Amino acid sequence: MSAALSVGVFDGVHLGHRQILERAIARARAAGGRCIVLSFDPHPDLVLRPDFRAEPPLTPMPEKRERLRALGVDELVVLPFTRELAATGPEEFVERHLVAPYRPFALVVGENFALGRRREGNVQRLREIGATRGFEVDAVPLVEMGGSAVSSTRIRALLGEGRVADAAKLFGRPYSLGGAVVSGDAIGRTLGFPTANLRLSDEKLVPAYGIYAVRARIGGEREWRPGAMSVGVRPTFGGQVRTLEVHLIDWNGDLRGRDLDVEFVEWLRPERRFDDTAQLVAAMRVDVSEARNILSRAEAARR
Repeated sequence: MSAALSVGVFDGVHLGHRQILERAIARARAAGGRCIVLSFDPHPDLVLRPDFRAEPPLTPMPEKRERLRALGVDELVVLPFTRELAATGPEEFVERHLVAPYRPFALVVGENFALGRRREGNVQRLREIGATRGFEVDAVPLVEMGGSAVSSTRIRALLGEGRVADAAKLFGRPYSLGGAVVSGDAIGRTLGFPTANLRLSDEKLVPAYGIYAVRARIGGEREWRPGAMSVGVRPTFGGQVRTLEVHLIDWNGDLRGRDLDVEFVEWLRPERRFDDTAQLVAAMRVDVSEARNILSRAEAARR
């Protein structure tokens, strides 16, 4: 069976990526073929740019695979990205990695896409190759929002400033983290605000230090619960290690050993050091009250 292919890193699977992927899926379905996405690991910049500052992904591979599947992609193929692969000319790349294994009738990419040695395989070159190898190249325009293109780089910058609500607009969904709840030192419980200490399932970009209104789902449940989350080092207690702590509002129970998924809804305030625990508790009361109000409004808007 022939296929509609799309090629790219697709870190984040944001609105720009989805525009490309949905076009590829539509073309596959219209022709009775399969939609296959070809991606790379590690990120090409890690291999090609010595000055590149490595950051955790927005969507680790297991999450990326699941999000692509949910969209309707039939298969995700991951190519190990090496200098040898980067040095491959576009004709050889297309023949070896696209035509021979998948016999595509369509290649769907972004309008600024390029592959192969020195990015020689731009859309025009790929169309010339496709004319001889039996596939069309469908170039999808960039998605713009707020006067700029939606991109993983732009989303990373927003998350780095704690602007999770703005990032969610570019994602088309809230940014999320997931992992197992592990034992902590129970400081939150002694202050009247028990927290679940989250250990990430996969390495993933964490938003800026601060306090957030979040929604959380306990593993095995369908219900999303309101919460407040602290990302930081707990400076009031002289902390040095980053912790991810989630307080579920109006919920009591032991979450240790269970999985927890968290969606960031809104930034509340920066992390700060308080002079004593009384000041901290007062701030936490305000945080929880604000989170409750924000999440109530968000829930009402979804109905």
